[in-house]
Amino acid sequence: MMFWKKKTPMENESVQETAPETIAAPVSEPVAETVAAHEPIPVPAHPEVTIREPVVAKTPVETEVSSSENIAGPEIDIAEAQFEGKVIEAISTVFDPEIPVNIYELGLIYNIDINGMKDVRIDMTLTSPACPVAGTLPGDVERVVQTVEGIGGVAVELVWEPSWTPDRMSEAAKLELGFM
Repeated sequence: MMFWKKKTPMENESVQETAPETIAAPVSEPVAETVAAHEPIPVPAHPEVTIREPVVAKTPVETEVSSSENIAGPEIDIAEAQFEGKVIEAISTVFDPEIPVNIYELGLIYNIDINGMKDVRIDMTLTSPACPVAGTLPGDVERVVQTVEGIGGVAVELVWEPSWTPDRMSEAAKLELGFM
């Protein structure tokens, strides 16, 4: 519903004088010959009429939907974060056989992507391209991540760029290995 406020009422005022500057309305037959049926009809401006923007009020139902949409966003984010935490927890059970620290703390996991179907794609590296577990460690990561409840598919890709450095280790790993 649209509202317009008049400054002062007039006795012989027509509807057209209080309407907005253009009106899209059905056109009578005689006028249809000169003006297209859906073109706006110009209305002369009246100095005593103020045209205001339409006021749109939300119904209680619309307000409830908006509120529930706002609440659902953070709940989904929390659920995604918890799921990612479970994936990280699973990855943290995998150790490089030569180093007594799990591969997540070592900084060997570069990226974890989780889609809406809970399919997981992991980019990981090794401490060295000549690492003796290069052929088995990615498979170990894939196997433990597949045990996470609710997981979809799992894909682990071994990447070499950027190359791994001890700077990628967590503080706990650095402390454990005497780097601090």
